[in-house]
Amino acid sequence: MEFTKVVAERYSCKNFSTRKVEAEKLTEILEAGRLAPTAKNFQEQRIYVLQSEESLAKLDKVTPCRYGAPTCLVVAFDKNSVFTYPGGKRDSGVEDAAIVATHLMLAAANAGVDSCWLNFFDPDELAKELGLPENEEVLMILDLGYAAEGAGPLANHGSRKPLSETVAYL
Repeated sequence: MEFTKVVAERYSCKNFSTRKVEAEKLTEILEAGRLAPTAKNFQEQRIYVLQSEESLAKLDKVTPCRYGAPTCLVVAFDKNSVFTYPGGKRDSGVEDAAIVATHLMLAAANAGVDSCWLNFFDPDELAKELGLPENEEVLMILDLGYAAEGAGPLANHGSRKPLSETVAYL
């Protein structure tokens, strides 16, 4: 799909059908995340694919926002493998994981797979539930699947502020 169409048409699906994401499409999506840029190419991202009834039940314990998605990607990063920026106040963990997650989300749209970016959960509670290593921090969850019949974007999906309200030329 043409990139501007992917960006314009992608929306947060909040009602998934039971149709599973095909293995080849999931691999394509995961590969896009693997290719995402990271600071100093540290590649500190960790992606956990939840598809089993057991893993999805663990996810459902910590968030009501799976919306029936048959596949969920938990995006985390290794806190011990981040780049610390000058001044020592910030590191690359959150931003690199966010770039990876964005690649995953847009690759899903490109593959015709619907998604929803989730942050309505306690990351520590999810990490504990999934038994993730202590050195990893969960950033977000990406629901993946196919929209249920009648699902679609929110009514205000196409509403965007003009560039003049969000961009300044200095």
